[in-house]
Amino acid sequence: MSTVAKFNGLRAIASLLYPPVCTICAAIVGSDDYLCEECKAKTTRIIPPFCGKCSEPFEGAITDTFICANCAHRTIHFDAAVAAYRSRGIVRQIIHDFKYGRQIHLRHLVTRWLTAALDDPRLRGRRFDVIIPVPLHPARKRERGFNQASLLAELLSAQISIQSKPLLERIRYTTTQTALDRTERMENLHNAFRLRKNTNVRDLRVLLIDDVLTTGSTLNECARILKGAGAISVHAATAARA
Repeated sequence: MSTVAKFNGLRAIASLLYPPVCTICAAIVGSDDYLCEECKAKTTRIIPPFCGKCSEPFEGAITDTFICANCAHRTIHFDAAVAAYRSRGIVRQIIHDFKYGRQIHLRHLVTRWLTAALDDPRLRGRRFDVIIPVPLHPARKRERGFNQASLLAELLSAQISIQSKPLLERIRYTTTQTALDRTERMENLHNAFRLRKNTNVRDLRVLLIDDVLTTGSTLNECARILKGAGAISVHAATAARA
């Protein structure tokens, strides 16, 4: 019996003894699933109408994409920021457990959501030269043990065959964005990022990656740096939007 056959046999036995279960409710699921069908049904995809720039969903008479008031009244440096799911309920819990609960295996599920964002018409079929993850400050990365955006970018890179490079760095330790309003977030992030030394993004089409889009301030500041350094375009993709 070959080594591969032995491995597959052991994996089959392990699956019988310890079947994969739903991350949320512990119901038995398929070998490649993290959520059961019932829990999947509780996640909310972002569908039109939404802002064509920052993907903010809208409920009302508008039936297509539009530019929201927040984007209309500030300078937007990214071409579009796309999110696949609403960051609420199960989606919010899983991303929180991934980032703060050190459940790093959940990166595979979050990357699936991120990949779903690439099917958005604003991103579908576009050519990108490089994937760039939103950086963490070194001190915060030491606290957390990893940069969640980097982990997602690495998995996405392997799926779509575009190299992921950490070309941005965070040079100012900022207070957490969670409790800040939109204006405070923008002020908090001013001059917080820069290109790494000996980095050239001139004439590149950039896909910027993060886990969650809240107000878009972080992505916008990163895009400002990249566009200022000569990037042709900066599109952003996230797994979820607050």
